Amino acid sequence: MSPPSHPQPQPIPPQELYNIVCGAASQDPALVQASTARLKEALEIPGEYDVLHEIAAQKSVPLHVRQQAIIQFKNAATGHWRSRKLFPPESKARIRERSLTFLDEPDDMISECNALIIAKIARQDYPVSWPGLVSHLVASINSSIEARYATPNASLLLRRSLQVLNAILKEYAAFKMLTGVKTMGQLVEDLRTPLQNYYARLAGPLPTITPAALNQVRTAEDLLLSHLAFKCLVKLTFWAYHRYTCSKDYPQFAPWVEQFFHDSAVQLQALSEVRIGLISALGTPPSDVVAQRSLDLLTRHIRVFGKLFRRMQRDSPAHFVTLPICGDLVLYYWNKVVQATTGPVDQIADSSLVTFPVRFLVQGMALFRDSLAQWAPVKKNGSQNDRVLSKEFVEDAVKILVTRFIPLNPSDLEDWMADPEEWVNAEEKENDQWEYELRPCGERVLMTLAKQYPHYVKPLIETTFNNLVGQRATDLPTIIQKEALYCAVGRCAIHLKDAIPFRQWLETSLVAEAQETHQSYPIVKRRIAWLLGKLVADECLHASIPQLWQVLVHLLQDEGPGSDAVVRLTAAIAIRECVDSLNFDGNSFAPFLPPVVTSLVKLTAEADSLEAKRRITDSLNTVIERAEARIVPLIGMVAEPIPQLWTAAAEDWLFKACLLGTVTKLVEAAKENANSLVALVVPLVRESLSSPALLHLDVDAFTLWQAALRNTDTIAGMNGAPGLVELLPLAIEQLSSNLELLGTIVHIHESYFLLDAQSVLQLSAVDLLRAFNTAMNQAVGGNVKDMTAALALLFQIAPPVLWGEAAHISGLFASLVKGLEEDKLTTLILTDYIYVLARIAVADRQLFLQLVSATATALNVKESLIWEAILNQWWTRFDNMSEPRLRKLTAMGIASLVATGRPEVLDRLSTEIFNLWIDVFGEIKEALSNAESDPSLTLYWDRPFDGTYTEAEGTPEYDRRKAVFDNDPVRTTSLTVYIGERWREAEQACPDLQARYLSKAEPELLKQIHDALMGTRP
Repeated sequence: MSPPSHPQPQPIPPQELYNIVCGAASQDPALVQASTARLKEALEIPGEYDVLHEIAAQKSVPLHVRQQAIIQFKNAATGHWRSRKLFPPESKARIRERSLTFLDEPDDMISECNALIIAKIARQDYPVSWPGLVSHLVASINSSIEARYATPNASLLLRRSLQVLNAILKEYAAFKMLTGVKTMGQLVEDLRTPLQNYYARLAGPLPTITPAALNQVRTAEDLLLSHLAFKCLVKLTFWAYHRYTCSKDYPQFAPWVEQFFHDSAVQLQALSEVRIGLISALGTPPSDVVAQRSLDLLTRHIRVFGKLFRRMQRDSPAHFVTLPICGDLVLYYWNKVVQATTGPVDQIADSSLVTFPVRFLVQGMALFRDSLAQWAPVKKNGSQNDRVLSKEFVEDAVKILVTRFIPLNPSDLEDWMADPEEWVNAEEKENDQWEYELRPCGERVLMTLAKQYPHYVKPLIETTFNNLVGQRATDLPTIIQKEALYCAVGRCAIHLKDAIPFRQWLETSLVAEAQETHQSYPIVKRRIAWLLGKLVADECLHASIPQLWQVLVHLLQDEGPGSDAVVRLTAAIAIRECVDSLNFDGNSFAPFLPPVVTSLVKLTAEADSLEAKRRITDSLNTVIERAEARIVPLIGMVAEPIPQLWTAAAEDWLFKACLLGTVTKLVEAAKENANSLVALVVPLVRESLSSPALLHLDVDAFTLWQAALRNTDTIAGMNGAPGLVELLPLAIEQLSSNLELLGTIVHIHESYFLLDAQSVLQLSAVDLLRAFNTAMNQAVGGNVKDMTAALALLFQIAPPVLWGEAAHISGLFASLVKGLEEDKLTTLILTDYIYVLARIAVADRQLFLQLVSATATALNVKESLIWEAILNQWWTRFDNMSEPRLRKLTAMGIASLVATGRPEVLDRLSTEIFNLWIDVFGEIKEALSNAESDPSLTLYWDRPFDGTYTEAEGTPEYDRRKAVFDNDPVRTTSLTVYIGERWREAEQACPDLQARYLSKAEPELLKQIHDALMGTRP
């Protein structure tokens, strides 16, 4: 019989789907929620996406319903387009055809969604299933360009067609698969010439725009259509440029790209001058809405040119500088930067209505900065460069940067006063945002000039520095200029090491300036703090200088006149950079440790924003880490406010992670003095590993937990406070459920074993081993190896009476046997299983017999079958054991089983077991002989502890592990003595051992065993 078929869901009437969409678009929250859920169910029915798309296409439907329909279609349909169930072929065909009817859609939201839908569908269907898509758009563009002044709807059709084409090109330009690359290559070939012609026609009127024409709708329309056509060209150009410069294919496009770059560079300069002329002629920003839109479109259009140039430059800098008139283009941009400094300050702003928009100038600075290498005096190959910038040019550039772009402007100062913490946060993010703001971009240009032209820049900054360094600034302009000079010195410090005596400057000037109480001096003090951190990080100052710490501590603590929150927060960040430097000296820092820690803790509590708290906490954590044991007297003071900060942080997981890091650093620094922190550790770990914190803080919580275990000497609570033993149930729960961090969790269990295995087993032996059993049956190889090592450790150090019965009740021993019997696990895992069984055998061979017997009963099989599985693998896996110490363990384990007198074991004595022992005897004897002949040799079968375990080095746990290692019977017991004793016990258990089992042995093999046991004892 064929399996019963599930009935197909029945289509719902179009009117019902329409009503559902109306409900989803309503203003009633309850109706929206119910309708959205119902719509999600309805769209699981084949063909309903087609109906939803039809609703969006009907212009007679209310606009808000159409918008809701197409948004829902865009969000859901494009991800399921490949589904033949939801999109039968006939539905796909109708949707593709219908989507092109939106090309005259007046609503921008619907049109934008439609463009994205077409692009996503085209990514999968063009050109195979939708071959006429691009030709349809080209035909639409052609017809509407011809008719756009005569037919009212033609401009809208042209605009929508260009938007859709741009979306398609954006989608295909990102293709990495060969088929997509091939299709994009064909699109470049087919569209580059038509699109250039379109742009030439549409942009023809732009250079002749007059101030009077800005408020004409036609002007704004020309600008928008030109902009859209050029955006399409940009995608074609950059794709082709990337392919032939970086991917080394499509070389046929190189001449076209170079010509297009040349034409674009010329057009950019022409349009830029037109725009500057229009702004100058207007005098004041226009109030007319159409004129404002025209200027905004022209500004955005010019910016697209800059984006293209920057993308090409970043993609292949070496090739960029070889493009036609590239040097002229870059210098044109720089000339505009220079020109911007010659007029009123208000002609530079982040606005499309001023003469020099910030983003235009930043593009110019970035292009100039990344092109400076082509004009460097010495080329990369060491030869002299013929094309270099003159000394006058470089000096003027530096002066412009230091006097106009690097100084703080009134807007910066307003933001500083309005929200000091957010201002510092924004400043710290400048490394990632320098291409978007004038001041950080100007700093990067200065740094590059100093690198490429040190022989010009260094003397200029040195002279300026010497002229200003001793002067006391009292008015705001002088203070701002001094701050800019200090910034320039800090940014170029590496190149000024032999020109400016930084230590002398610190001792003679900066110490005094840090004490200044002028109301505007926080501007300089904040820069001093930043500067000191930068100088230490760049190794221009040594972190052991007392005056360095005097200044930073003062700036961190000072709440009087001439200081503010920005200064203190910047000082906190600078302290982190100084203590984290390579030349940090803990002894020199020791006298300043108490005030630094005290102030950082106080500052953390006082900070308003959580991001500021995170920055201060990062500094505190670094100080604690580098201070090491010196932090111990201050532990209580640091730990006291943490519970309150933790509660106040609510769901700011990043800040909570910082707080966990703080406690971890305290624990690691305190080492054996960390017991006092356990009362704080326990609730933090418990809360961090409960929902919803678990998703965000698990790694940090486990790190803290592990550190606390490694640095304590007891798991019991002290003086009525909770102890780490209270987290044991959580550790067991995590072991059986958290596979993602299983390795870390196993190490935590090992730490518990090393601290107090007896208490751990008395509290939860069965649950513990059951969790190990569960995890081992689910985990991957590496984690299984960790768990078998942990179990071997436990069975080595804990009395068997505490874990023997639990090994059976938990099913752990049965799982080990089953794994050996089935022989389906990897060789490494099966070998690790033998190590665990060997530990059990060495610990208590009678227990081993009981476990085998109980397992046979539980599995309802004969004991002989259990023994067969174990002994087969014991011999087979011996050849897979590479570490001599573990091979010796295996030999001792089988000797212990021999002593039981079990016939299944003794049957193999004269063959497999003798051969196993002879192998290990030979290894040990050879190693001992080599060691006697050359005492410098390390016995390869007895590696020192430092080479076997290093994770806990420097903690009390390291000593505990070393003690376990040193007292391991495998290391302390002579193998020949051990086997000899077990042999005699076997003779007692089996009086007829010689006649029954040894008579089968080869005489030579038996003699070797006898000689080994009676001779030199390895």
